[in-house]
Amino acid sequence: MLHDILGWYNYWLIAVLILVGIYGMMAKRNLLKKLMGMNILQVSIILFFLTLSPKEEGSMPVFDAELASTAAGYANPLPQALMLTAIVVGVATTGLALALLVRVHRTFGTLEEDDIMEDLR
Repeated sequence: MLHDILGWYNYWLIAVLILVGIYGMMAKRNLLKKLMGMNILQVSIILFFLTLSPKEEGSMPVFDAELASTAAGYANPLPQALMLTAIVVGVATTGLALALLVRVHRTFGTLEEDDIMEDLR
């Protein structure tokens, strides 16, 4: 029983990372900490998709005379391509968010959400 549970350690680690990311986004009041929580959540989702994507006994998706008759012997490259795109979008989003945080800090002098909301009232 315990061996069955521990055999899924990568899924447990991903679940913990997802919970840490959600906690960071919802419970923290500092905008930089919220951004860090968003990045942790994003990385955990990417890890989850990449963990699910391997195919048992799948070969690289290149032409092979033995496997040419069926597509079942090839590994699907789509999950890796989509996650590579997600990484690029995540880096761009993080860069934009950091630039906005610099601007917010220059304007309000703080990154604490409560203080910013008080200044806006």
